[in-house]
Amino acid sequence: MIAYSSVSYFQVRLPSGDNQTSLLNIVISIRDLLDCVVEVNMSSVHVIVDSVGINDLITSLQSSPNALISNQIVQLLSSGNQNVVGQIITAISLQFNQMNSENVDQAISSGIPAATILVSSLGSSSLQGNSTSFNESALTEYNKILNAQANLRDYLMTFTTNLLITTSNSIKLQSSALAQITQSTNQLTRAALSIASNRCYQLSLALSSMATQIPYEDAQVAANQLIQCASNVLTAVNGPLQERTSTLDLDYSRANVISSDYDTDLESAWSNTNLFGGGDEASVEKNRNIYYQKQLANEISTQVTSIISLVTSSLNIHLNIGQNSIINTSQTYMSLETISTQSLSNRIVKQIGNAQFHIPSEFVLNTNDNSSISLRSKMDVLASFGSYSNTNLSRSISLSIIDQNGNEISFKANENNSIKLIIPRDPNVLIPSMYLQNVTSINSTINNLLFNYHYINITSSLPISVHFEIHSLNKSLAYLFIYKFDQTPQLNSSINLIDGWTIFCPFNLTNDDIYRYFIDNQQTPTHQSLIFGIRELNSTEMNNYCLNNSSINTSLPITDESINFTSNYELRIYTSGCYYLDENNNWKSDGLIVGSLTNHYETECLSTHLTTFAGSFIVLPTPINWSYVFANADFMKNKTVYLTMIFTSVIYIILMIYARFKDKKDFEKLGVTPLADNNKSDHYYYQILVFTGQRTNAGTDSKVYFVLSGDNDQTQIRLFSDPHRKIFQRGGINSFIIAVPKSLGLLNYIRIWHDNIGEGSSASWYLKYIIVRDLQSLDKFYFICQQWFAVEKDDGRIERTLPIASEAEKQEFSYVLSKKAYHSVSDGHLWFSIFSRPPSNKFTRVQRCTCCFV
Repeated sequence: MIAYSSVSYFQVRLPSGDNQTSLLNIVISIRDLLDCVVEVNMSSVHVIVDSVGINDLITSLQSSPNALISNQIVQLLSSGNQNVVGQIITAISLQFNQMNSENVDQAISSGIPAATILVSSLGSSSLQGNSTSFNESALTEYNKILNAQANLRDYLMTFTTNLLITTSNSIKLQSSALAQITQSTNQLTRAALSIASNRCYQLSLALSSMATQIPYEDAQVAANQLIQCASNVLTAVNGPLQERTSTLDLDYSRANVISSDYDTDLESAWSNTNLFGGGDEASVEKNRNIYYQKQLANEISTQVTSIISLVTSSLNIHLNIGQNSIINTSQTYMSLETISTQSLSNRIVKQIGNAQFHIPSEFVLNTNDNSSISLRSKMDVLASFGSYSNTNLSRSISLSIIDQNGNEISFKANENNSIKLIIPRDPNVLIPSMYLQNVTSINSTINNLLFNYHYINITSSLPISVHFEIHSLNKSLAYLFIYKFDQTPQLNSSINLIDGWTIFCPFNLTNDDIYRYFIDNQQTPTHQSLIFGIRELNSTEMNNYCLNNSSINTSLPITDESINFTSNYELRIYTSGCYYLDENNNWKSDGLIVGSLTNHYETECLSTHLTTFAGSFIVLPTPINWSYVFANADFMKNKTVYLTMIFTSVIYIILMIYARFKDKKDFEKLGVTPLADNNKSDHYYYQILVFTGQRTNAGTDSKVYFVLSGDNDQTQIRLFSDPHRKIFQRGGINSFIIAVPKSLGLLNYIRIWHDNIGEGSSASWYLKYIIVRDLQSLDKFYFICQQWFAVEKDDGRIERTLPIASEAEKQEFSYVLSKKAYHSVSDGHLWFSIFSRPPSNKFTRVQRCTCCFV
């Protein structure tokens, strides 16, 4: 929808036509007061995009934002007219969506993996890129275009916030524009996502409030656009977290603009580097951006859930038993169907592709209404990030059962008769080639090897299944496969130490000549590793175990002879998992089992309940060949490796001893100290933070006095003192509590001096700045100094009056630069910070030292 009007004559700005022909098909719906509708198909028209105007807008936004006011497109957007704003946003978005598709196609054809820059649409096929190596310059050009268009979308989105929501037509118009501007999910900044999500939620509320007063057709059109908008923002906010789309420059810069109070605001997330994993400056900046992305992802997930609920209720009131409503777009699929309770048994609910739910014949449905229920089936292109990163290649599917009041009904199936569901993966998932195992060259007689052993790491925060694929270069051979968790399996005539085994016989081969074995996710929890062994069966064993008439043989073929491989084999191992999203937006696995039909492109799951599901998929790297390791582990063959490890360990131990000693010293420096001259009858408190500089001999042993003055009053002469620790040391931050009879009002200045009684260089003092915090109103006042209090340095003064700093002074280049430089070296650089860490930071020197060596 691009326009609506209650008058016969009105102006419409048409969006671009078909990409190939520039033709645009126009349909006009005419409705009378009784809601009778006539649709008129007009002749197709050629619409050519005003690319010059759009390019001028992009250029102005990049080079001279102040000139945007005079831009003709901006003036139209500022009018607040729903039709005008909706038409311009739709027209520009359609053009940008096409340009984005071309940009992505160009990047993929230049060797950039599709799965790293694009979340494939539903029903799409795999995009085959160029077989050439990765092209760095192509990625740079892709990101340049991506960020330019993302910046304009970010700007355009601000014009949607103040549009009035009056009728169902305004809901359809605005939701249509929002669906278009959010369609390219790789170009949406956090600010744009927040606006779009909030706006879609407001439109959903409005639709729900008028759902009983409008025809089903209007509700269906609005619902289609709102669900598309909601799915777009959910995919967009999870794309960078799942490493499926690029991090936008605007988001990164906004997350890392240094806050003027980053080192003093106790509630500021920006200053708490523990939230960002510590490390060097680049690592902290990257993690800070991820932190804000996760915060927004949780907010949007909650909001999208509300949007879906509101839209469901708006559609549900129009549906009778046997009727359904389907929303099918490139980013999402949603089906809403009203059925009788009895017809739920053995029902198969299909979605796009092979995605489906198979309801069992027996279950418990927690409802008293046996007449009708509604099934809401939904599929999204990308699973939410949650707290687990290995769902980044999975689609997300959900099934909910809803009663007539719009409430979800609890569904419980039996463990032995579970719900079966198929979760597809993104078609652009990369399946690496199998790894060749050169086993014919192994001299097994040296170490008396009975099997060729391989080690794999299966450590995971959530249960996973393990899938083995073995391709013998001679498909007439048979193999014995054994495994054990966390230690090497052993099998001979005197010992049987294995957790499982199977025999691969030629008649078990599938069309692709690959042997497959599967360990489900019920066996892997609590284990960190898996070691498996493979050996060829000899001719006698093949006759006993692999002839069709001997396939019922269930005993183990045991031998004490060393392995003898006559042919090499190829190996590929991958893991999979089944997870559901809980109410805290975290992935869980309770009650879920990975099914045997799981393959490269989809996961089969067995569940006892209904909610939102996703699957994980990781192709493991080449497993460690323990047969080779054991044969080459002596010291003389690996002198360089062993000596390097010994030297590194010694350096690590020495640094750890130093770091632990300094951490104890830092701890002694921390604390907020009430001034000794506080009067017990005074109950108005200020916190004073004093920052001593990093310059040589910046600390002082002299006694420091001050007078704090405000609009309402000023203090007496007060003395900074601390009976528990030495204060005003080089690079130190000291915190004091001062009590006064009443509020001093807005602070004006602080007069500060010392008595110069310190010995030698300890008499002088270099003060960076002072921050005073009113503990009642939480207002903060900054006093910038960055000067010496010394008779032998600078101007020779030991007393200064510091006025309160203005906003301009706080943003002054030298002040911000000094703070940035101090933060970068003393706290941001991981190695340097072992020696110069600020005592107030919770990321200890010991932790930093360990991170450096890890």
